[in-house]
This record gives sequence, C-alpha cells and structure tokens, in this order.
Amino acid sequence: MTRTHPGRLVIEPPEPDPTPEAMIARAAAMRGELVAEAPAGEERGGYSERLHERFTEAGFYRVLQPRRYGGYEFGLDTFFRLITEISHGDPATGWSVCLASDHVFHIASFFSERAQEELFSPDGHFCSPHRAAPTGTAERVRGGYRVRGTWDYCSGITHATHFIATAMGPAPGTDGPPVPLACVLPRGDYTVLDDWGGGATLGLQGTGSNSVRVDDAFVPEHLAEHYDWKAFAMPPDGTPGYRLHRNPLYLGRSLTIYYGGLAAPVVGAAFAALDEYEQILRTRPTTVPPKVLRCESPDHQRWFGEAQSLADSALAVLVAAGERYTAAGREWERTGAFPVGADVRPRGMAQQAARLAADAVDRLFTTGGTSAAKRGSRLQRCFRDVAMYRTHIGAQADLHFAANARVHFGLPTPL
Repeated sequence: MTRTHPGRLVIEPPEPDPTPEAMIARAAAMRGELVAEAPAGEERGGYSERLHERFTEAGFYRVLQPRRYGGYEFGLDTFFRLITEISHGDPATGWSVCLASDHVFHIASFFSERAQEELFSPDGHFCSPHRAAPTGTAERVRGGYRVRGTWDYCSGITHATHFIATAMGPAPGTDGPPVPLACVLPRGDYTVLDDWGGGATLGLQGTGSNSVRVDDAFVPEHLAEHYDWKAFAMPPDGTPGYRLHRNPLYLGRSLTIYYGGLAAPVVGAAFAALDEYEQILRTRPTTVPPKVLRCESPDHQRWFGEAQSLADSALAVLVAAGERYTAAGREWERTGAFPVGADVRPRGMAQQAARLAADAVDRLFTTGGTSAAKRGSRLQRCFRDVAMYRTHIGAQADLHFAANARVHFGLPTPL
C-alpha cells in the first residue's frame, strides 16, 4: 500500500515486521527447490520466473531497502546470511539474487528523494544490477543525458526492473570533463543480450550475467549520479540517503557490501559441497581395503571435519564483517568519523571468508572421488562456480590486501 503524506511518499512493506531469522528460514526452506532447479538454471542462464516470484513473495529483494519505500532495512550481516543460505541451495542463484538486490543500498545512499520516490514506486519492488566498468557514454542534453553502450557481466539482469549503467559524461550540474556516472535505466530502455548460460563459461552459468546494450536512452539528471562510491569524502551531515532515512546503513561506504556480496555465494557453495560430500560418505564404501563406509574412514573424516570448520569459520567471518560495517556507521553518528579505512578492514574480512570457503570446496572436490567430477554432479557445480569466482577482480585478494595497507599508512591507492 502506498500512502502520501504532505511532501513525502511512503510505501508500506508487504509484511509489517518480519524478523531476520524468519527471512533466513524462508531461504533454508527453499533449499530443495534450489538444488532441483540448478541444472536447468545453468542451461537457461538464470533462475526461473517461478523462483523469482517465490523470492519476491518472500521479501528477499527488500532486505536492504528503506522501510519508507517498502523495504525491511536489515543490516549487511542479515543480507550476507540470506545470500549464503540461498547459495547453500545453489551458488549461482545466490549470486544472481545478491547482485540484483544489493544495489538498492546505493540507490538508498546516494540518490535524491525525488529519484528514490520514482524508482521505488509504485509498490517498492526494485531489482537492479550495476555494472561498474564505464563502457558507455553519457552525452549531456537538456534535462539529462543520452546514454549509449554495451556492458558485459550484468549479473542478476534476468528479472531486473532496472539497470545501473556506468557511463562517462560530465558530472550532474556541470560541463566539466567526463567522470563515471551511475545512470539508472528502467526495463524497456535496454536490451539483454543472449550470451550467458548453456556452457558459455566454466561456472556461475545460472547467474543471469548477460550483457546489456543501450542504443540511445534518455536518463534524466536526477537518475544519474557521480560514481565515486568507493572512496568519496563523507559530507559532515552524511549522504543524501542518511539525511533522508536517518539510518547509518545508508552512509554509502561500498567496499564491504561489494566484496561481501561476492563472498556470500562462495560461503554458500562450501555448505552445499559439504551436503553433497556427506551424502557420498554415508552411502559409498572406500576404494581400498578395508572396505567400510567412507564416513567410517579416518581419512574421509579428517577431510570432512576440516572442510566443515573452514565453512563455519568463513560464515562467522563474513557475518562479522557486516556487523563491523554497522558499528562503523553508528560510530559516525557518534563522532562524525567513518573513514575509508573503516570500510577497508571489513572488506578484507569478507575476502578472507571467501578464501576459507573456497579452500573447503577444493578439499571436498579433490577427495570426493571421480564420480564427483562427472557432468551433473552438484559437487562439480560448486567447484566450477567457485573457480569462476576466483577469476573475478574481487577475488584477487593480494591486490586488495596491498591496497588495504596503503590506506592504513595514508598512501594513495585506487582501492
């Protein structure tokens, strides 16, 4: 339901007071469906319309969305737990849901009240990938920009209501040199190319990471913002989103959510691989004498136990990263200080969580037997999805750890 007060729009959420625990439980209850649909999702290139409807009804897309505009305004720790749990069923689906729903954080942090009222209307349903690479152009015209370009790897585009394209153009209100602009386009103003799924990549084939082409779309100026979200200078009174929603969640520091969102599907993959490995251990004998169930083998017990501890540790570290981000926002409210370093540190934690989880998947896949490597094996799918993650720039932890140190020592860094 939408209510209009004098000078302000309010969209009621579908449910008045769901708890984080209830949201996580809904994802856990869908695990069987996610496992069953994963092979078709790989072939299709993304999850089904039926699952999209289920996620919409469950409120998954609204976890980070402001309550004023129909969301639940939970913290990053809850969001990371939700994506991990969806990914426990299918990592590719978790990745897709994450990249379709986490950029509501940026809309709520950096865009004006006018923009937010427009984007969240009429009922608060909003899903939008953001492609950070500025592979398009934004030509200034009266009232806004003409945007053109093609963006690859637009994860989560399959069921999106919008697309956030980074294009080079003059900053809003200026005629200066080109800067990266985050331009929000509604569905219908862009074309989704048929270039994902069906074996096009090694893994993460069910993520809806298709390319998007924009031929010549008008973007009004209030739907284009300077994309400097990683290391911007925090205004004394906070971001537009903080001033609007009065929640430090929307202070817009973006490193923790960017890298935590990539880590959560990998952590979920570790738990999915554990499930499959446990089934192998409970039902198959060892290949060398004495012939016993693998769950009775000390070697398999050790491999399972180590992977289990890696997965548990990964989840704990990832959730702690989200909690640390929340604490940094509250500290800003108290002291006015939320430096980039306070965002860099939990980013490093999120990357370490992904490393731990990836190590768990490696151990399980390499000791799961040759049948685990066969086409159609869930364990093989987890291994391929994690291998694909490892090619992402967000997984190149050594580069980022060096950047973290440069931030700590006050040295310039591109982050």
